[in-house]
Amino acid sequence: MKFFIDTANLSEIEEAYDMGVLDGVTTNPSLMAKEGITGEENVRNHYKAICDLVDDKVSAEVIATDYDAIIREGKELAKIDDKIVVKIPMIRDGIKAIKYFHSEGIRTNCTLVFSAGQAILAAKAGASYLSPFIGRLDDISYDGLELIQQIVHIYGNFGFETEVLAASVRHSMHLVKCAEIGADVVTCPLKVITGLLKHPLTDSGLAQFLSDHNKAAGKLT
Repeated sequence: MKFFIDTANLSEIEEAYDMGVLDGVTTNPSLMAKEGITGEENVRNHYKAICDLVDDKVSAEVIATDYDAIIREGKELAKIDDKIVVKIPMIRDGIKAIKYFHSEGIRTNCTLVFSAGQAILAAKAGASYLSPFIGRLDDISYDGLELIQQIVHIYGNFGFETEVLAASVRHSMHLVKCAEIGADVVTCPLKVITGLLKHPLTDSGLAQFLSDHNKAAGKLT
């Protein structure tokens, strides 16, 4: 499974990369605004800064919602760096744009996906990645993990090359369950990834080892 970090914070991206677990980055206008990045030129410069930190796969989201504008904006984003994946919403013109970009060899991430039917359309159009939103579905009392499992099963049936990128991952158990049911990628905040480090028995075991070491060292001296 690939780990993407869902942020526009350069320090968090660098920390995840230094851990050796980072495979890519996803961002969106809300995450850019959270970091105080505003204005078209500043946003694109920030995307370039992110690309300079990672090996590949930086999802940069279009703002446009009509076909021609999505194509224009997507092309401009793709020019920033070869690592850019153009992030496109699950709408009619978005699907048409995904088909176009696929024919041009430009990778895409179809975002705001909430049903298996939408997932089928995105794969048929040639999306590189599909982003079903687990947490947002959970918020309306629908099992987001069940949707991931359903999409993985459907894609397996027909050999679709689109990778299932589980998004809106809220906690570490979401991440583990996504791995269990076969999602290709998860994207989440850094705290979800670092949450995998934690277990009370690890903490207590380490404390005991250190205590025993200190006692033994004291006896030897």
